Amino acid sequence: MNEVIRSIDYCTELPPGAHWSLRVRRGSVLRITDLQGDASVGMLFYNPENLLERYNAPDTLKCQHTFKLTRGHCLYSDMGRIFASIVEDSLGWHETVSGTSHASHIEAQWQARDYQRDRNDWKQNGYDAFLVELAKYGLGEADLAANLNWFSKVEVDAQGNLALSEGHSQRGDLVCLRFEMDTLVVLHTCPHPMARSQAYPATRIKVELGTANAVQEDDFCKNFRPENQRGFENNRLYYLGTEGAIC
Repeated sequence: MNEVIRSIDYCTELPPGAHWSLRVRRGSVLRITDLQGDASVGMLFYNPENLLERYNAPDTLKCQHTFKLTRGHCLYSDMGRIFASIVEDSLGWHETVSGTSHASHIEAQWQARDYQRDRNDWKQNGYDAFLVELAKYGLGEADLAANLNWFSKVEVDAQGNLALSEGHSQRGDLVCLRFEMDTLVVLHTCPHPMARSQAYPATRIKVELGTANAVQEDDFCKNFRPENQRGFENNRLYYLGTEGAIC
């Protein structure tokens, strides 16, 4: 274990085209590993105590003066609080501007398939995968927000066009989040909306859950940007008076 992670207590693997969700407790870590290369993981965050509070991609980028996400960056809610910090990252670039794939993307690139006809050979899309998981918590289309796309790198050319960098993630690449709030995590392993591979992507991922060590004053993420210190203070105020609150 490293200085951030105290223990890993749970591990599972997810196949391509899958979806998954869990209420992750404050002080937990979530580590995702690309098991084959070219992984794509879409993710959303919600406050389980107030589902109207959710991940805010524009604020996350704007307040940390960045276009990409990597170690040190914090993932903000639309209330100025921090859902999670990126405490470990082997890639140096993850994106949160391209959204998620729709059925139209999948059909145009790989032809339409559905579970009723094709069973395990069907091709799920990110939009519907998110909706399946959100429905478990009473949420729907109106509750979708701009999502994260772990393991994906999107670059901009001189004309302002976005392009997905193929082969960005290799086998064994990983990202690890430390949760600063109780968080409803919703994710899928469907293709990136800009993926143009010849075959429907078929990369598995490993998901590990564990416990983080307490955040120290010299914590890398907390001090990565001055704005992050304010975000941590907003979290402290939110949890003030609760069990385990840090004063």
